Amino acid sequence: MTETAAPGEAVPGPSGPDLAGPGVSSLALRPYRFRNVVVSEWTKLRTVRSTFWTLFVGAILGIGLSALISGVSASHYYSDVVIRATWDPVGRSIRPLLLAQLAFAVLGVLTVTAEYSTGMIRTSLAAVPRRSMMMTAKMTVSAIVTLAVGEVVAFASFLVGQALIHSVQPTAPYATLGQHNVLRVVIGAGLYLALVGLLASGFAVLLRHAAAGIAVIVAMLFIVPGLAAALPASWSQPIEEYWPTNAGTEVYSLTHGSHALSAWAGLGEMAIFTVAVVAVAFYFLERRDA
Repeated sequence: MTETAAPGEAVPGPSGPDLAGPGVSSLALRPYRFRNVVVSEWTKLRTVRSTFWTLFVGAILGIGLSALISGVSASHYYSDVVIRATWDPVGRSIRPLLLAQLAFAVLGVLTVTAEYSTGMIRTSLAAVPRRSMMMTAKMTVSAIVTLAVGEVVAFASFLVGQALIHSVQPTAPYATLGQHNVLRVVIGAGLYLALVGLLASGFAVLLRHAAAGIAVIVAMLFIVPGLAAALPASWSQPIEEYWPTNAGTEVYSLTHGSHALSAWAGLGEMAIFTVAVVAVAFYFLERRDA
C-alpha cells in the first residue's frame, strides 16, 4: 500500500522539494543558510531592551563627556598654564571614549550570555545545531552594530567637542577632519570600540556568564593598565606598550610616546589578540555541553 502524507507533513523517503506532499511548504525542506541565521540573530539583538540601553549609555557617555571636557578645557585655556602647554583639541574630544567603551563591552557580553542566562541557548542550538555557525552569526551582527554606532559616536564626539572649543574660546586652536591624521583618529576610535565589543563577546563565550564576562573585560580595559602604572618602569613600560587594549588605543592618538606602538600596529595587535580569544572560545564551544 502506498503511504500518504498528512497535510503539512513530508512524504517519507529521501528529502527534496519534489517529494513534498500536497500542502507541504517547501520552506520546511530547505536547509538553513548563514544569512538566515544572521537575520535571526539580528531579530534577537534588536528586540532586546538591553541593546538599546547599552548603546544609548555609550553614546551619552562618549558625546556628553566630550562636550563637557572640551567646553571646560577651552574656557580655561588662557587661565590654566598646564592646559595651554598640553593642549590637544583632538584628544579633548576623543579621549572621553575611554569610558564609553565600557558600554560597548557590556553589549558584547550580553549579546552572548543573554541566552545562556535564560536557557534559550538550548532552543537556539536545536534550531541551528552547527554551533560555530550560530555564534559566528551572533558575533557578526553584534560587530556590525557596534562598529556602526561606534563610528557615529566617534564622529559626533569629535564634531561636538570641536564646535564647543571654537565657540567657547574662538582664539584657541581647534581641529578639523581635514588636518593631518585627524580623520584616522576618528575612524580608528570607532574601529577600536567594535573590537572591544568583539573581544568581550569572545570572553563571554568562554565564561558563559554575564558577571564573569564583564569582570574580565573590565580588568583588561581598566584594572591591569591602572596597576601597571604603579609598577617599576622596567615592568610597566612593556605592559603599556604591548597590553592589547592599551595598544589598540594608539589608533586614536595623534602623538605616540616612546614606549608605544604606532597607530595601526597597535590596533593590529589588539585585532590579533581578539581573533585568538574568539578562536579559543569557538574551540571550547564545540566541546562543551550547552
